[in-house]
Amino acid sequence: MNALKVDEEVYREVESIILANRDEKTPLLSVLQGISQVYGYLPRDVMEYVSRKLNIPSSKVFGVATFYSFFETRPVGKYMIRICQNAPCHVLGASNILRILKKELNIKEGETTKDGKFTLEVTSCLGVCGVAPAMMINETTYGNLNEERIREVLALYQ
Repeated sequence: MNALKVDEEVYREVESIILANRDEKTPLLSVLQGISQVYGYLPRDVMEYVSRKLNIPSSKVFGVATFYSFFETRPVGKYMIRICQNAPCHVLGASNILRILKKELNIKEGETTKDGKFTLEVTSCLGVCGVAPAMMINETTYGNLNEERIREVLALYQ
């Protein structure tokens, strides 16, 4: 996926997101969520702009953007695949699930497929221990994974 070209049109869109959240007591999180929903990630230039417009130190904006796992600070694929690495998933084969996904997608952890469709990451917990091993693609969780199930799930996104 190509990086966002930050131009006047982008700044106008960001300004409208800021205005839509102006009545909030602490609008930063909502503003970053809005930008992320529109662009898929939080470009550094845009975060600097938000810092100036909200009169918040850039370190705080970057701190919030990098603290929450649902924010990306780099371009990512249309579909974000997160593999759960918590204890139950680990014991039940999460590392094997990660290996299979790397092979199927021909990418490493933290990379995006050449077509910009998938980005592969690990996460500490998805909160679905009862169906371990598990992964999440965007907002949908898939559990009880094995090689066959992974191929079935990936086919849904092709």
